[in-house]
Amino acid sequence: MRGISTLARSFEAALRGGARGPLIAALACLALAVLALAAAFALRPAPLKAQSSADNAAQRAHMGVASCAGSTCHGRSVASGTPIRQDELLRWQEESSPTGAHSRAWRVIGEPRGAAIARRLGLDSAGLVRECAGCHASQGAARLADGVDCEACHGNSGAGPGGGWLATHYTVGTSHARNVAQGMTDLTVPRVRAGVCLDCHLSGDGPGQFIAHRIMAAGHPRISFEMDLFSTLQQHHDEDADYIARKGHKTNSMQMWAIGQAEAVARGLSLYLQPAKASDGVFPEFTFYDCHSCHRRIYDSDEANVSAVPNPGRPIHAGMPPYNDENMILLLAAARVVAPAEAATFDARAKAFHRAMGVGRSETVAAAQALRQAAEALSARFAATAFSRDQAFTVIDTIASDAIAERFTDYEGSVQSVMALDTLLNGMVNAGMVTAGSAGNLRLQINQAYAAVRDPNGFQPIAFRRALGSAVRSIRSLR
Repeated sequence: MRGISTLARSFEAALRGGARGPLIAALACLALAVLALAAAFALRPAPLKAQSSADNAAQRAHMGVASCAGSTCHGRSVASGTPIRQDELLRWQEESSPTGAHSRAWRVIGEPRGAAIARRLGLDSAGLVRECAGCHASQGAARLADGVDCEACHGNSGAGPGGGWLATHYTVGTSHARNVAQGMTDLTVPRVRAGVCLDCHLSGDGPGQFIAHRIMAAGHPRISFEMDLFSTLQQHHDEDADYIARKGHKTNSMQMWAIGQAEAVARGLSLYLQPAKASDGVFPEFTFYDCHSCHRRIYDSDEANVSAVPNPGRPIHAGMPPYNDENMILLLAAARVVAPAEAATFDARAKAFHRAMGVGRSETVAAAQALRQAAEALSARFAATAFSRDQAFTVIDTIASDAIAERFTDYEGSVQSVMALDTLLNGMVNAGMVTAGSAGNLRLQINQAYAAVRDPNGFQPIAFRRALGSAVRSIRSLR
């Protein structure tokens, strides 16, 4: 694992010089050209009106990648458009960059690792669609090969269709608000974006969107979620003056990070509260639990070497699998800076939730509901917070403080904390709080922290805390 978020934009800019344009359907391009010509004569958007059942069916249709690929829309091979880049599909398809990961999502199912997972799970072609298409393709799409396409994220609440807004979102006089009213997902709202991303990057309620432990046991990568970092790696647009004029504001990366932590906690608890997802036969569903708490080396000798380190945030007895708290730890760090009173409530409820797991299901459900409410309240509080330069630095300090750092006893939470430092530093650069040159000078320390969590089997909590502290002290020097 390596630090990449602060370098992502310059890295991707270099890739744009290369150039293989996206494959586009000629018939779709011709249709879009006709639509664009008609739009040129429109003085203002057509008024909204009651829709017939046929219109409603058309609005629910999944239009597909080709519908976005016109040379006057998103299908150029170079970024030369105004007010948008117009090479968004090329960036979505980029083979050598994380930017193209969504377009490759279905393809990986047939690659060696994906094929091995399918074989272990005993999945035939129908099983692959049932178990994997919910996240590795777009719901309602006719072409699974397109992977996670435009409408998966920009469609109606992230569920697919663009039929309601695609034909009018580029017309003269239209607006972002109108597009949203017609069904486009407003990804500029952090809580909305989190809901879309979490469906696949944590788990969701849609078909094939719950990543159970049996899937990870078959070889699926470990699930983690960092909304601002992931958004940076997948970004296909420029947040320039045109963007701000259309959307009304620029992305606040620090706010995006904090809300991402809160929404991840709330989503995980919402899924856990569902009885059908909370257990797997007589066993609990282990996807909710901290992987490293069980996946440790076993020493069967007279001199037992216990490698577990006590976590003050999880008041549970030894040998009990702990609920995965990586997002809880960082949510608490942000809350202590922005909302100290709510932070105390959240911390108390988190401890009560962990403790209840040693009592029984009904007690745990009640505690989970209370904790989810606390997380949702913090998400709303963050949505109303601008996150000043001082608050950003204080959050970074808090992550490395004794009260928080002593909770980094397991691999997952430690990885999440390094991504947080990287994300917050990048956010300060984007907001003009820190210069790009100064942040770049700290890359060595950030990479050393990443190195401390490179190997889950060799993870050492105390050594990691030292690396984390060194990175934070370097960032603190910019204050």
